[in-house]
Amino acid sequence: MRHSRNPFTVLAFTAVLALAACGRGGGSDQPPEPGDRAVARVQDQTIWASDVKREAVAQGLVGEGEPLDITSNLFRRVLDEVVDQKLLAREAERRGLDNSALAQRRLEATRERILGDMLVENVVNGAISDQAVQTLYQEQLRLARTSEEIRVRLILSRSRPEADAVIGILGQGASFEAVAQERSIDEATRFSSGDLGYSTADVMPQAYASALRDAPAGSTVGPFQTEGGWAVLRVEDRRRESPPTLDQARPQIVRYLTYESVRQLLEELRGKARVDVLLAAEGNAPQEPASAPRMAAPTTPAPASAAPATAPAPAPTATAQ
Repeated sequence: MRHSRNPFTVLAFTAVLALAACGRGGGSDQPPEPGDRAVARVQDQTIWASDVKREAVAQGLVGEGEPLDITSNLFRRVLDEVVDQKLLAREAERRGLDNSALAQRRLEATRERILGDMLVENVVNGAISDQAVQTLYQEQLRLARTSEEIRVRLILSRSRPEADAVIGILGQGASFEAVAQERSIDEATRFSSGDLGYSTADVMPQAYASALRDAPAGSTVGPFQTEGGWAVLRVEDRRRESPPTLDQARPQIVRYLTYESVRQLLEELRGKARVDVLLAAEGNAPQEPASAPRMAAPTTPAPASAAPATAPAPAPTATAQ
């Protein structure tokens, strides 16, 4: 099947068709969403632009909240698929395929999945707002411990004698950039005059981080041995790492708030309900219901310097209101 449905994409159109089969009624002439537009009719059932958009979202062809132009080729292609699904569902009804116990069970499971998705969307939309995003962002700024960024240039040599020769040339006043272009064996930086750019000590190789620990801006460090050869570094600049802006941090904050909303909702519902896992009596470990969202262990947002943690969010991509 070509669909790649997000577990919480609300009302994937194939599920809507299943519900239509349950009701055996014609399509409503009332738009399901404000400003919706009828784009096709299959016998007595109306297909709305929002129906096509939901199917496109369910297939991953457009993102939640992204526009879908009804004059585009993509819209027409998805509309054709929706029409085909309507025809298939009608024919299945005509043949009585919806009357079996198995069909009724599957239709009921689809209904429960849709209602669960709608509840999650409702809870998530209520939890995520500009104020909630701003509050979490400010909390992380207060907790942040910004680290230092160092900009360095590199001359990498094959042996210690070659590195010592580099130090001698630099000591005679030669330009570090020129020597890097002429003598460095590091092809990744040689043609940029050895420029490694800005980085923090925690992402550098250990040998580099140790050598640069107390080196002030403008100093030359080395030679010292690394995995790739013998390195000589020049410290161009040291500065405090800037935390991400609110706009940069927003997507991760939204994902974190989404995850937390769903986790708390399921925790509350499981706390109130009696759930008897019958497989446990046969010696098997209790299994999470197949319809439950798959979630990783909760994580707390990281300091603002790294942006809030991106917990795998089973809920829909939400946009702060």
